[in-house]
Amino acid sequence: MFDLQSLGIEYGTLAMFVLLLGFLMTGMPLAFVTLLIALLFTLGWFGPMAVPLITSRVYSFVSSFVFVSVPMFVMMAAILDRSGIAKDLFEAMRLFGGRLKGGVAVQTIFVAVILAAMSGIIGGEIVLLGLLALPQMLRQGYDKNLAIGVVCAGGSLGTMVPPSIVLIIYGLTANVSIGDLFTASFIPGFMLAGFYVAYVLIRCYTGDNIAPPPHTEKIPNEEKIRLLKGLILPFLVVICVLGSIYGGIASVTEASAVGVAGVVASTIVRREFSLAMLKGAALQTLSTCGMIVWIGIGASALVGVFNLMGGIKFVSVLITGISDDPMIIILFMMLILFVLGMFLDWVGIALLTMPIFVPIIKQLGFDPVWFGVLFAMNMQVSFLSPPFGPAAFYLKSVAPPDITLGTIFKALVPFICLQVLAVAILIIFPGITGR
Repeated sequence: MFDLQSLGIEYGTLAMFVLLLGFLMTGMPLAFVTLLIALLFTLGWFGPMAVPLITSRVYSFVSSFVFVSVPMFVMMAAILDRSGIAKDLFEAMRLFGGRLKGGVAVQTIFVAVILAAMSGIIGGEIVLLGLLALPQMLRQGYDKNLAIGVVCAGGSLGTMVPPSIVLIIYGLTANVSIGDLFTASFIPGFMLAGFYVAYVLIRCYTGDNIAPPPHTEKIPNEEKIRLLKGLILPFLVVICVLGSIYGGIASVTEASAVGVAGVVASTIVRREFSLAMLKGAALQTLSTCGMIVWIGIGASALVGVFNLMGGIKFVSVLITGISDDPMIIILFMMLILFVLGMFLDWVGIALLTMPIFVPIIKQLGFDPVWFGVLFAMNMQVSFLSPPFGPAAFYLKSVAPPDITLGTIFKALVPFICLQVLAVAILIIFPGITGR
């Protein structure tokens, strides 16, 4: 076999990057691309004897106890997809948003926050809101771009609002406390949701034909009681999951199991539970987590062999050599994450870049927990940004035929600007995370 070590670390890194890009352009899944390149470089750089070193790194990733929480939170999302809990929650929010101009858009954002706090879901939340909120807003005469943006941006809040799966994967990769990450992301997550609400209200009250006039008719007390019942079960689940974590009663993994039990109990109380629903949710969970695990295995193997080659040290020297100003280095990292987010899945980005970035962050004297929240906020941008922003594709799958991908991406531009503003504020005022 060709001796890749003769290339040296500089050309070896370039060859690895070119191969990664080339294989991805063929349409091959990221997990298999990273595994293939890891195997090629292990054999070509070190020989067959080094393969066990890479497999041991993969084992340490998949055997982490905290990783068990990922399928639990995905299971919660899958059950929510199949129940009427989200629909009743959306209806109940009429009590708070009904008298506002743009009330349906505002209540959509609030529902997105509550759904995110229940399970950390991302794609499923956009699909749910695309089915519940988008038709209602279009039917009532909301500006199409505003309605699309609210659904996609609100539905992506699961990246930031605890219990975020993005933060769990970051915590596993960076070896920092996931509980600390959840605590630190709480205020930034709600800050971003607040930006969305403020933007919606400003647009609705200052623009013409942006939203219909608010409803002025009084809701009967019986209807209010019926609607309020739709809030009870979701809030109980949120309190059980986040309360047990913040109260120190349960770990993140244990709290995720509590959440699944809570959502299942909710469907039983609502008389929606069935074995068919449980089977469908389990299969969806298996599919989603299988993708995450395979990307994790591939990325762990690739980073492992790159580290053995001395690549992580080489890239670290390159990045830190850009400037003597630590803030310039942070901004450069954000730029790298932003560009990668336009083409790669967030799981792959976290597992490929954080083993390189986090040691640099510690070396510069920054808090890795703060950087984790900053990373999650940056991934918010990646969910909306073209050409492969997954939020747009999730919504397109349930949107009316006349709404094209071009229309969706155009509608997302103001919300991407708000996300970039949130990233900037987090960099300028790191104390927002409480760190």
